[in-house]
Amino acid sequence: MRKEEILQALRRAGEGFVSDETLCGQLKVSRQEVRESISELKKNGYQIVSAPDRGYHLACADGRMYAADILSRLPADCLCRKVECVDEVDSTNTRMKQAAEAGEKAGMLLVSDRQTAGRGRRGRVWSSNPGNNIYMTLLLRPAIPPAKVSGLTLLAALALTDALREKFSVEAQIKWPNDVVIGGKKICGILTEMSSEQDFVRYVVVGIGINVNEEVFGPELEETATSLYLQCGKKFDRNVLAAAVVENLCSYYGRFEERQDLSDFVEAYNRILANRDRQVAIYYGMAEDAGKSEVETGIAKGIDREGALVVAIDGKKKRIVSGEVSIRGMHGYL
Repeated sequence: MRKEEILQALRRAGEGFVSDETLCGQLKVSRQEVRESISELKKNGYQIVSAPDRGYHLACADGRMYAADILSRLPADCLCRKVECVDEVDSTNTRMKQAAEAGEKAGMLLVSDRQTAGRGRRGRVWSSNPGNNIYMTLLLRPAIPPAKVSGLTLLAALALTDALREKFSVEAQIKWPNDVVIGGKKICGILTEMSSEQDFVRYVVVGIGINVNEEVFGPELEETATSLYLQCGKKFDRNVLAAAVVENLCSYYGRFEERQDLSDFVEAYNRILANRDRQVAIYYGMAEDAGKSEVETGIAKGIDREGALVVAIDGKKKRIVSGEVSIRGMHGYL
């Protein structure tokens, strides 16, 4: 019996209790197995109240990331059916690539409470504080050409913005191609990496780092980075958010793989594009080293079905493809 099934049953009961008999009947297990699972859940920080002749009631959890909790929130037909949570890892992407090379199936999710060598775009490295944020990587094995894989990065950003709106009534935007922003500051970074041959994708790992309950950022980040806590003034359940993002991403992934492009998502993405219809600077190189970069300016119009940003420059439309290109506002990050 999986502990996520116990959590699902307790969560369905809401403020009520679920008896031993009910759990045994629903899950087709013995009373002893139910009690062992309840004991294991308590050890992992879940406050489960037991009452004679009434059964069990789920009061709350202690905020830790827990694989069974995430799985219990995913629909039965979700591609993600295996979740592993660890306390610390160098990089969830690095570990997931190792698992992929060893033959791990598509749909595995690795979640870490802390990264010691997380990686971002252009090879940037950072470490992170434990207990506050989400660091996770999903393994995919898409039947698409390698040139299409970058679309998954945009879908991951859209999956997060939709999860925030649907589960927490928080409105976020996307700074092309994949920075999720609230209040003009970044709350999420996404790094998609693949192993491929000339016309065949062996696997893709989609790494997502979300600033959830972080309270303080250093001086090098405080001007451009923020967290859900700082923007909303309350703590967020990381398991709920992680599950919602993964559920959305897996759903969108199926449609993307079938269509082989972003046709189904262009309108939704452009609706929350932070710099749409605004003047932007396009840096062909490192935006941080503007003196050595070729720069163009234009008006961002939105993405096309391939995920390129369409920019109006001198009356003509130009497609900007992510890679060694950075987009900035004329007077700052946005």
